[in-house]
Amino acid sequence: MPPTTAPRSRRRRGGLLTALPALLCALAGLIAATAVPAAALPAADLGGPVVRTDHGPVRGAAHGGYATFEGIPYAAPPVGRLRWQPPAPAAVWHGVRDARAAAPRCVQMPAPGTAPGAVTGSEDCLYLNVTVPTPASVPAPARPAGGRPVLVWLHGGAFLGGSGGDYDAGRIAARGDAVVVTVNYRLGIFGYFGHPGLGSAPPFGLADQQAALRWVRANAVRFGGDPDRVTLAGESAGALGICAHLTSPAASGLFQRAVLQSGSCSMSFPRGALAPGSPAYEPFAAQSEVQAAGAQAAGRLGCTAKRDEEVVACLRRQSTDRLATAELMQSFNRPAYGNALLPVAPEEALEAGRFHRVPLILGTNRDEMRMFVGLSLAAFPVPTADAYRARLADAFGGAAAAVEARYPAVDYPTPALAWAAALTDRSLTCTTLAFGRAVAARAPQLPLYGYEFAEPEPPVPSGLPQHADFPYGAAHGFELPFLFPSVPTERPLTEAQLALSEKMVDYWTNFARTGSPNRPDAPLWPVLRAAGPRDQPVQSLAAGPGGIRPVDADSAHHCPFWDAIGRTGRP
Repeated sequence: MPPTTAPRSRRRRGGLLTALPALLCALAGLIAATAVPAAALPAADLGGPVVRTDHGPVRGAAHGGYATFEGIPYAAPPVGRLRWQPPAPAAVWHGVRDARAAAPRCVQMPAPGTAPGAVTGSEDCLYLNVTVPTPASVPAPARPAGGRPVLVWLHGGAFLGGSGGDYDAGRIAARGDAVVVTVNYRLGIFGYFGHPGLGSAPPFGLADQQAALRWVRANAVRFGGDPDRVTLAGESAGALGICAHLTSPAASGLFQRAVLQSGSCSMSFPRGALAPGSPAYEPFAAQSEVQAAGAQAAGRLGCTAKRDEEVVACLRRQSTDRLATAELMQSFNRPAYGNALLPVAPEEALEAGRFHRVPLILGTNRDEMRMFVGLSLAAFPVPTADAYRARLADAFGGAAAAVEARYPAVDYPTPALAWAAALTDRSLTCTTLAFGRAVAARAPQLPLYGYEFAEPEPPVPSGLPQHADFPYGAAHGFELPFLFPSVPTERPLTEAQLALSEKMVDYWTNFARTGSPNRPDAPLWPVLRAAGPRDQPVQSLAAGPGGIRPVDADSAHHCPFWDAIGRTGRP
């Protein structure tokens, strides 16, 4: 077994509070801070389509080629005694519920530019949004005889930020003739808290996602969707959530395909990845570790009763503001395993072959870590080869010289770009390819497709700092505007990039419809297999002639080298 999949007991594990979580949710915060909210319609305006859900009718808004139904509750508000409980059923309503504006986002880390300590969002946030194509938006021969495929989108943000309402799914719904559902789920301490008094409670944010999937199964037909063709898709933390559901017994039958963008069951970050001296980071934590952190947090909050149930009752009486501090939110952003929803760590379940056999698309962006390095470059610059060498030593210990030889600073325009390249390959590209090989080895007949978003100059998300000598390239999250036009950028897509966007939407929705992204009017997307050489191609996604083609990402990102030196390269 290669070192990349070494037993978990041999890995260096970081604490729950690190420099990484705030940076991991920064892109979601930027999206939230600059996204254009849905316009609230006058109460007297009774126009718009009406759909009767299993809890009551909702009135949506028509937008020409598609219609939206926003702010539909899929579970009861998790407040009061329901705080830190699995999601409870939503209440039935009478009369037509106005579903023409998004509900509040879940409590989260403040968006960039907001006042320190300002609470963003509400605990009453378990709502979802449904986007459906209108009948005239797709030529009749293209419509399936049965229900449309359903794509359920899980937003990213390090389990600390983001909202389903940030993602306008009109382009996907109308062009792809698909029903699209975007979901809010609990974040930070509200979604991933643990305490001995809660017992082996599940990660509440992941339980929310499964409750939303059960809602989809019950209501897909009512919106013209097929409950047996549900594709779970997500980016970053959303993809990590999908990893959990792939290995969760409780998710059996809730989705039939999955798309994982920039996140896999094997993803991790080495020590010092962004801030010198910051601990190594893995996205899931043992239940006992989360419970111990919860007991410490309870003490700091003054909840010190002898009986655990009294401590939990005290914690439930705390105000939202008192819990939604940066320290507490960042202390609880890793889903716990060792419970009924997630019995073991997802990577261990994968290695044991205990995962749901569904077709998969998985991929990364060519320059993933440039986004994180760019965000932190002002505070933690890498101006010289010596500074780069120090960062390598912090991250890789005794293997630092080997990493430097593989990524010499002189081969890159700046040492900071060399550092970002090494982190991209080690933390995201090669771990995702290893995840794909592990899936293919244990389920060789499973349709499995890999991609690399490689557009060299995509528009930069609004709000990211600009550095004259540090281009972002195809950095983390930069594919999102090609799927969701509501993701704000510093400039619009070019004509060639709009054509790439259309091809990506076609690939994603055809996969949701058939289990394969391939269609006659697009370049062939090869299947990943376990047998044969490891340099099997993934689909490169870039604009212009020849931009969509198979490439050997494994060799281009030095993945055999990373497998050889191990998970962190440290002794």
